[in-house]
Amino acid sequence: MTNEPNPYLPVVPPVSKDVQRPLWSVMIPTYNSGNYLRETLTSVLAEDPGREVMQITVVDNCSTKDDPGKIIAELGSDRIEFHRQSTNVGMVNNFQTCIELSRGHLVHILHADDLVRSGFYERLGRAFHKHPEIGAAFCRTIFMNEYGHWIKITDLEQPESGILPNEWLEQIADVCRISPPSIAVRRKVYEKLGAFDRRCGLCIDWEMWVRIFANYPVWFEAEPLATWRMHLASSTSTNIADGHYAKSLYQVIKSFESYLGDRVPNKVYQNAKQNCAFFALETAKDLLKIGDTSRALAQIQAALTYSQSFRVVRSASRLFLLNSALSLLRKTTTTS
Repeated sequence: MTNEPNPYLPVVPPVSKDVQRPLWSVMIPTYNSGNYLRETLTSVLAEDPGREVMQITVVDNCSTKDDPGKIIAELGSDRIEFHRQSTNVGMVNNFQTCIELSRGHLVHILHADDLVRSGFYERLGRAFHKHPEIGAAFCRTIFMNEYGHWIKITDLEQPESGILPNEWLEQIADVCRISPPSIAVRRKVYEKLGAFDRRCGLCIDWEMWVRIFANYPVWFEAEPLATWRMHLASSTSTNIADGHYAKSLYQVIKSFESYLGDRVPNKVYQNAKQNCAFFALETAKDLLKIGDTSRALAQIQAALTYSQSFRVVRSASRLFLLNSALSLLRKTTTTS
């Protein structure tokens, strides 16, 4: 795959030859992240090898509830670069700005509510150095809640750290197995493949990691060296009820079909679409419980466009019956 003109895959221009380039670019997109940003920056500064080796840049998507510049000043403004969008450009475009502003050979996009743990840059940097053929490297991730308490750790993809086998493409095309804070990418990979696909909405990261793995070897680090914060204010959580997340999932799967083709068995695509449908049905069930019938029915209809498997149709039918029962119960309660 080459970086051909494509309105959905933004071009990433190379860094000017006149620019002195560090090894790392840690790019931190933020929007109303508050104190989470302070924690994120503190975790990065604890691993900082110096400005000659690492660029640290915060890219603010025009925050309205806090002042990232003030937080940066408190932590040491002379070490952290700050770029503020003049208007809110959306998540995808803010990520694009992060990549365009990066100067390092290795790019780590670290969301402003996530953390790196001790050894993240040293361990992944060592993998990139020893294996110049790899396009990206990622580690296991610790999931934490909004208070910083650990919830779980992502799967061990193989017994030891190393380059993943080609067959792993089938697994990551079935479900996203890489968390956003855990992966670093060579900048030249973005330059060749293009940046995040604008069609994929909330699931741009999944599509990007699969596209990279389809074109380059990828290193897996078995040690959990990144922490991903799960909380109700996240972009994923706030976009589930209106169906944006399920719709994004489906778009990603359709993208995989277009460029992976028979490199992945058809059953993988069908299973991924079925999982997408079940996600929409779970959303519909939650909406029915709070009496939001119109959006619930829209999610049921969407699920049936994602997959028409027996299991999906059966589950959708049960929700239609549940909706009828709840409607009858409400009418009875109102007239009594």
